[in-house]
Amino acid sequence: MQLFPEEVAESFRADGWWTGTTWSDLLTGHRGAIGHRLSLVDAPNRSSFMAGEPRRLTWDEVGDQVDRISRVLFDHGVRRDVVVGVQLPNSVELPLVLLAVARLGAIVTPFPVQYRRHELSGMGTAAGAQVFVTATQAVGRPLAADAVGLRDDVPTLQAVLAFGPDAVDGVEPLDDLVASADADSSELTEHLASLDLGSNDCVTLVWTSGTEGTPKGVPRAYGDWEVLGTACAQAPRLGADDVLLNPFPMVNGGGLAGMFMPWIALGATLAQHHPFDLDVFVGQVESERVTYTCAPPLVLDTLVADDTAFEQHDLSTLRAVGSGSAPLSGWMIARWERDHGVEVLNLFGSNEGGVLFGDPETVPEPADRGRLFPRYGVDDMPYRVDVAHAMQARLVSLDDGDEVTTPGRAGELRLKGPTIFAGYWNRGRHGFDADGWFCTGDVFEISADSPSYLTHVDRAKDLIIRGGFKISAAEVEALVIADDRVAEVAAVAMPDDRLGERVCLFVVPRDAADAPTLDQLVGRLRDQQVATFKWPERLEVVEALPRNAIGKILKRELRAQLSATVPAP
Repeated sequence: MQLFPEEVAESFRADGWWTGTTWSDLLTGHRGAIGHRLSLVDAPNRSSFMAGEPRRLTWDEVGDQVDRISRVLFDHGVRRDVVVGVQLPNSVELPLVLLAVARLGAIVTPFPVQYRRHELSGMGTAAGAQVFVTATQAVGRPLAADAVGLRDDVPTLQAVLAFGPDAVDGVEPLDDLVASADADSSELTEHLASLDLGSNDCVTLVWTSGTEGTPKGVPRAYGDWEVLGTACAQAPRLGADDVLLNPFPMVNGGGLAGMFMPWIALGATLAQHHPFDLDVFVGQVESERVTYTCAPPLVLDTLVADDTAFEQHDLSTLRAVGSGSAPLSGWMIARWERDHGVEVLNLFGSNEGGVLFGDPETVPEPADRGRLFPRYGVDDMPYRVDVAHAMQARLVSLDDGDEVTTPGRAGELRLKGPTIFAGYWNRGRHGFDADGWFCTGDVFEISADSPSYLTHVDRAKDLIIRGGFKISAAEVEALVIADDRVAEVAAVAMPDDRLGERVCLFVVPRDAADAPTLDQLVGRLRDQQVATFKWPERLEVVEALPRNAIGKILKRELRAQLSATVPAP
C-alpha cells in the first residue's frame, strides 16, 4: 500500500530523506555484520507481567525468531497489506512480531495492553484486522481469551495467536508453532521473492486518541519511520554501541520512533522495561550499562532530588535522557547535566509526525529548555537533527485564521516537511488545511524572550494526558452521558504531580436528589470494558456548566476551578 503521491515520494528520495531501506533490509545487514552481538533484552521482572523467563537475544537470534514467527503468520494467511493487530507488553516478543509482520509485507497495528474490548473492537474493525497476536496472560489479564471475543465484533478477524502457556479454545499457541517453524516453505519463498517493498509502502497503523471521540488511524510508511528514527537517533547522538532502555509502550510514535527505530537502524542494543518501576528501571541502567533512555519528568525529578539512586547504583554509563509531555524543571535539567554529566532532551511529538527537539545546542540554558522549543526556519539555529532544516512551521490564530508572527499571541502550530504523515486511514487529508499544512492541534506562542523559540501554551484539541497516555475527553463524555442520571458532562484535565493529569468529570445531574457517584460512573465504564487509565478519578456535581454566547462549554473555566483547588504539578 503506497501512502504518498509519487511526486511527493520522489521529492523525499531526491532530497535523501528516503533511501528505500526496509526493516528487513536492516535486520539482514545486522545478522551478517554483527550477528554475535547482543541485540534485545527482557526486563528482569518479566515473570511478573508475562509468562517466561527473561530472554537475551543476539542479532542472529533475533533474525531466527523473526523468520520463525513470520512463517507462522504466513501459514495463518498474512500476506502483503494484510493488517495484523498486536497487543503485547514491552517484552522481546513485541519488536520480534513487528519485524515478522514487516518481513511478509503486511501492516502491523500495535495496541497498548491497557486497551480492552471497547477500544480493540472499534480500532480492529476500522483497520480490517485479519490476525491478532497477543499473550495468553499478561499484566494480570487473559489477553488472548479477551481477543477471542473480538471475533463477534471484528468481522475480518480470522485468527488469534498467543505467546504463553494454557491457550484457550480459539487461540493458536505461538510458542509451540514458532518452535517447529524450522524453514521457509516453497510458497513463502515465492511470496518473499515477489515482494518489492520500498520507502512509500505502509508498514504500521498507529492510532490517535480520538480528539473527536473516535480514534483515527495513522498509517506510516518505511520512509516515514526512517526520517523519524534518524531524527530520534541524532538528538541524543546515538550510535551502534549504545544501549537503549525503553520504558514507553512500543505502540506509537514515542516508542517506535524514539526506541525501536534507532535500535533497528543502528544495530544498537535495546532493553525493554515494563511496567514502570523505578527500582527496576535504575537497576537496568546499571546492569545493562544503559547509555540512553527516556522517562516522564517526575521520574527525572525524583532521581536527582537527592543522590540516593546514584549512590546505590553505578549509573555512570548514562549519557543522555529524553523527556517531554509536560514542562521540565530547570533545576532538574541543571542537576542532571551539572552534577551527573547527563544531557537532558526536551522532546515534543505526535503520531502524525509533529516533532520538536530541545537540546543543549538549540536551547543552552536549562531553565529555558524545559519550556522552549527551537522554531523551524531559523537560519542560524544549530539544529542537531538534520530534518529540522527541511521542516516548515507557522502559527495560525484560531480566532481569525491569521498567521501569528509576533510574541504574545497564541496560535495553532501547523507543519510541513518530511516528518509529517500522508493522511489518516480511510480519511485522507483530514486535519490538513487548504494549503497543505498539517494542523497539529497544539497551541504555541512565539517566545517573548526570543523570536527563535516557541513556547507551548495548551492543546486546542481536547486531550487529557495521564502518565503519557492521551485520553479523549469527548470519548469519556460520550460514555458517561449514557447514564440516565446524567444530564450534561464535561471531562477535563486535573493537575497531578505524579501522572501529570487525571480525568475529572463535571456532571449536571438530571435529578439533584439522585446524582450519580464516582463509583457508579466508573462501574459503568468497567462494565463496558473501557481501559482503566480512562476512568475518571474525581467527580464534581454542579448545577450548570459554564458556556459562551453560542453555547460551547467553557472548559477553561472548569480547569481554572480545578487549579484553584488542586496544586499544579
